[in-house]
Amino acid sequence: MTAKPAKSPQRRLEDSAALLAAVRSETARIVIGQERVIDLALTALLSGGHALLVGVPGLAKTLLAETLAHVLGLSMNRVQCTPDLMPADILGSEVLDQDTHGKRAFRFIEGPVFAQLLMADEINRASPRTQSALLQAMQEKEISVGGKPRALPMPFHVLATQNPIEHEGTYPLPEAQLDRFLMQIDVDYPDESAERVMVLATTGNQPQKSKAILNAKTLMDVQALVRDMPMGESVVDAILKLVRGLRPEAAASPIVRDYVTWGPGPRGSQGLMLAVRARALLDGRSAPSVEDVCALALPVLKHRMALNYKARAEGIEAEDVVNSLTSDL
Repeated sequence: MTAKPAKSPQRRLEDSAALLAAVRSETARIVIGQERVIDLALTALLSGGHALLVGVPGLAKTLLAETLAHVLGLSMNRVQCTPDLMPADILGSEVLDQDTHGKRAFRFIEGPVFAQLLMADEINRASPRTQSALLQAMQEKEISVGGKPRALPMPFHVLATQNPIEHEGTYPLPEAQLDRFLMQIDVDYPDESAERVMVLATTGNQPQKSKAILNAKTLMDVQALVRDMPMGESVVDAILKLVRGLRPEAAASPIVRDYVTWGPGPRGSQGLMLAVRARALLDGRSAPSVEDVCALALPVLKHRMALNYKARAEGIEAEDVVNSLTSDL
């Protein structure tokens, strides 16, 4: 039996772009009025990264995670974060079992982290100790319990949600945790026309159900294609100019020197390199452009930098600083 000939890079791109168009359409059919958020979340997943969804309650953040898991064909577990949640409640734990012959041995019971898509709902309600339990999982795609490393299912992604308006009983995410998220995606209210469609579609007797478009293997193939996409020197130069320009110790921009305490590290450059490729593929293009860098600069970089007290006193936000640099790219 003869093997099938390998697809050309152009054919791989066309096939992947067609599948992703179907994924976008199917997700938008269920999550109504959040096309920008859907595109950013898909960009993060195609890049192999994690995303932090920030928005007030009721904006379909949980529904988005559940729909993406189903449409992409991924196994999913959800953790509702609370102050009393312990690391073992996420990672799992070892229990002592005894067999019929009286022999005792430890058996590991997997926690919800053993899924291809983990949704951490209201992650800032978990204590710092529990938040840190995800650090190794998010970076190395494995965990250590009882001194033994345990690989997580592949692909592995975390979609976490955060409520920006309720601060009582919350623990701000530490910088090391934030840096593991490829993107911070701000979820806003839908416009009036989208909200009209949404309330009519979701308050009837017919439940809205999504259908699977991809599976885990196909998603990993698309993620590999993202890493294979060529990068023009102008795009690489724009990424480095932007990320390095946000570091106050070497910045040429007065707004960065005056208002930024510390800027994005190399993970910011790496994340932006992958994200612009994924965005290009999502649009059916064979290579990213500087426009992709400008479009993704805010969600990829703004949570990786800190502003000083002078910025807060004068009402300067991270968005203002990043936008001042992208306008010069």
